Amino acid sequence: MARRPLSLQARSLLAASVVLVAFLGLTGLALDRAIYQTLLNTLHDRLQGYAEAYIAKSDVSRARRWIPPEIDPEPFLSPDSGFYAAMVGPIEVDGVRRDNWRSQSAYAIADLPQLEATLKPGASAFTASPIDGAGGKVYVYSYGLSWPVPNKDPVFTTIHIAEDAHHLEAQRNVFRRSLIFSFGGLVAGLLLLLLGLVRWILEPTRRIATELARVERGEQEQLSTDYPLELKRLARNINQFIDSERTNLKRYRNTLSDLAHSLKTPLAVVRSQLESGSDGKELRGTVLEQIGRMDQLVVYQLSRAAASGHSTFAAPIALDAHAEEIVAGLEKVYAAKNILCEFEIEPNARFYGEVGDLLELLGNLLENAFKWAAHRVLLTARVIPGAPGTRRTGLLCIVEDDGPGIPEDKVDRLLQRGVRGDERVQGHGIGLAIVQDLLKAYRGNLTVSRSENLGGAAFVVRFAPD
Repeated sequence: MARRPLSLQARSLLAASVVLVAFLGLTGLALDRAIYQTLLNTLHDRLQGYAEAYIAKSDVSRARRWIPPEIDPEPFLSPDSGFYAAMVGPIEVDGVRRDNWRSQSAYAIADLPQLEATLKPGASAFTASPIDGAGGKVYVYSYGLSWPVPNKDPVFTTIHIAEDAHHLEAQRNVFRRSLIFSFGGLVAGLLLLLLGLVRWILEPTRRIATELARVERGEQEQLSTDYPLELKRLARNINQFIDSERTNLKRYRNTLSDLAHSLKTPLAVVRSQLESGSDGKELRGTVLEQIGRMDQLVVYQLSRAAASGHSTFAAPIALDAHAEEIVAGLEKVYAAKNILCEFEIEPNARFYGEVGDLLELLGNLLENAFKWAAHRVLLTARVIPGAPGTRRTGLLCIVEDDGPGIPEDKVDRLLQRGVRGDERVQGHGIGLAIVQDLLKAYRGNLTVSRSENLGGAAFVVRFAPD
């Protein structure tokens, strides 16, 4: 079973959630590292302050030995306090000489080697990472000191101040819990905000889907156009596509209806002749006449049905090759007239539609020109530039001949179905009507005037930019 694809809303929320969690996660790691460094710096300063306090309360005996404070500062009295102090060097405590000294709390970590080390005068050391001791992990600050003695060598000693690592870890854990709760609430709040924003942003697309469903059910004719700029053009294209499909369907129905209606009369005439008992010659002439008429009607109606009409997504078609193909055939049909057909087609002139419709359109106009021309026919095709924002350019086609032309008062009648300019000229009189139907389907227009170049008729076809 194929997995159901995620909706745009789900995709947006999923992508935003991944980015948000990754961003806040990295931010949390950076903050955790920053606060750890801050706590570490504070710990260093605190231990350094305790070392300076011990030095300030210490003294040097006449025997040039350090005398530690008689009473340790408050944090260094109890072994459970987590604070430890030690001195290494010549020490004198209550008149007793020794090489090291420890605060009362430091005996719990007596085996810690770092409390036995010595430093050069003025040197200091701090363990940025906690070290293991018998009582647990500790941070140690050490400082080497030289106490000057008048007329004698200075007294050297090293003081060590240590603090249990759980103090810093406890502070760090408090910050981490606060960070997790804060960022968790922030993530939840931002996701709810993103959900609201995504729903608001995608509301027009949901409305388009709803309206399309209503159009499919016949409850609505078209999509509304009050959409954001990015979707307004989409809605317009969909509406044009809907109109095109409805127009095509209507044309097919009308064509079938017209064809059925048009065939009724010729069939009725044939039936009447058969029922009247006419002789064979008269019957044969009537039947042939009505069959010719039915053939004419079928050709016309099928030509109308074949016109695909305006399409929003039609591909552009170059005119040159198709025009040459049509003219090559017409030159053979009208070889006796020795017609010269000239082209003035711009290289980027394009027709947006079906090839069959283009051939039908140009074929009827050029055939009409060849039929009435004396010696010359001119086909001109130019591009009609569109305004900024239009999808495609327009097209201007002009077919001219040097024939007798068409009087202005006869133009409307000539464009009617089945009307010929001269009954002596062969034809069905439906070619220009087909052109009219095609132009109506493609939203074009046809005007007929006097040719300024050749003096005969000029048929001007315009397709506006879209």
